[in-house]
Amino acid sequence: MNYPPKHHQEEQYKNALELVKIYPLATVITSSNNRILSTHIPLVYTPEGTLGTLVGHLDKFNPQISHFEDKDHDLELIFHGPEVYISPSKYSTTQLPTWNYFKVHLRGKIQIKRAAQDVKDSLIAMTAFLEGANPNYVLEENNPRMAAALDYIVGFHIEITSWEGKYKISQDKNKEDRSRAKQALIDGQSQVIEHIEHLYENHQTKG
Repeated sequence: MNYPPKHHQEEQYKNALELVKIYPLATVITSSNNRILSTHIPLVYTPEGTLGTLVGHLDKFNPQISHFEDKDHDLELIFHGPEVYISPSKYSTTQLPTWNYFKVHLRGKIQIKRAAQDVKDSLIAMTAFLEGANPNYVLEENNPRMAAALDYIVGFHIEITSWEGKYKISQDKNKEDRSRAKQALIDGQSQVIEHIEHLYENHQTKG
């Protein structure tokens, strides 16, 4: 296989998992009966299975659930790490414009979890993971808002069957240009705050 180039492929699964854990919001893409659907949802990794399992949940009215129920569906997950446009002006040598990024693609088998206790357990576990080592919030077992929402949530587990790390970070450039590309990626993240302000200003919330 000539694409993606070998130098753009992450060889260590542990590195791919690290990105999945740091950036848990995944694009879940499914195909069933010639229709493609996608949803953006956080997924939490657990070590169950050969490559591990991802735990998540959807609104019961999300049409993608019908794909999950189709045993012949195709599924791909994309986890998005940092990314940035690299201007040729950033390099010490003559180059073309490009886009650098860290991405992880996973495939797997879905098992739907509809039982209220299973959904509750996944919500509590996900909240604990996302809150981190020093949580400011703990989702309690008897939380009344969670109890009221359980009838509208469908849980699921995805057993990971294959993975691919796509890390395009100017690996084919010389040492100086690789360093410059890294700094451009770091600098690009500082612009995110400005982008957030702009997006909020232009978005009109209904109601």
